[in-house]
Amino acid sequence: MRKYLDIANALEHDIRQHHSPGDLLASEASMAARFGVNRHTIRRALDELAFSGLIDRQQGRGTRVRSTPYVYPLHRKAKFTDNLLEQGSLPSAKVISRRMIPATKKLAEILAIDEESQVMHMVTLRKVNGTPLTLIDHYLPVSQWWPALKHFAHGSLHKFIAEQYQVVLQRQETKVSAKLPKRQCCEQLGVCSRTPLLVLKTINVIPSTGQVAEYSRAHTRSDLVEIQLEH
Repeated sequence: MRKYLDIANALEHDIRQHHSPGDLLASEASMAARFGVNRHTIRRALDELAFSGLIDRQQGRGTRVRSTPYVYPLHRKAKFTDNLLEQGSLPSAKVISRRMIPATKKLAEILAIDEESQVMHMVTLRKVNGTPLTLIDHYLPVSQWWPALKHFAHGSLHKFIAEQYQVVLQRQETKVSAKLPKRQCCEQLGVCSRTPLLVLKTINVIPSTGQVAEYSRAHTRSDLVEIQLEH
């Protein structure tokens, strides 16, 4: 058996016997000294534990025993911020980037607009209790909203729209799939390249008119979220 697998097994035993969810583990340097190996071997052992869902690794913040996943009920009126607050967590969100782009053929079909029409593309990073949880691409075709959205910087996007325009968006459909993260997602979400991400593609509409007001594509950590389908 490879050395890093022996170390992974030893660490798993220690975690299950002596640690609780959320506990901070020893540094890589300390582990390397304990097992008499280099840090690369320790990283491979920790990758095994992260892949199995036992620990959570964040660059610059150390390694913690993974907490119980957050439950995200998926239904027409589901709200990310409200759901997490109800579970006793502290959610936050901030805008990473925003720009105007011409709608591709596929995006135009989803948003029910003409191809090449201008769309606001906004990227937000959501965290829970300071831990990165999901990276979201938002596509917003409603031109009347753009002046205000240029000043949106953090918090709930839907709550901001409701306060500014008295419009409460409603989920029309969500498609869920899974994929391995690319380098940018690994860096922003603090996951290794072997940790699958849940991909949620959602269409939100204005209830009174049925107009598509937002298409979003969320890359969400599968190690921290459980999707609950309600029937």
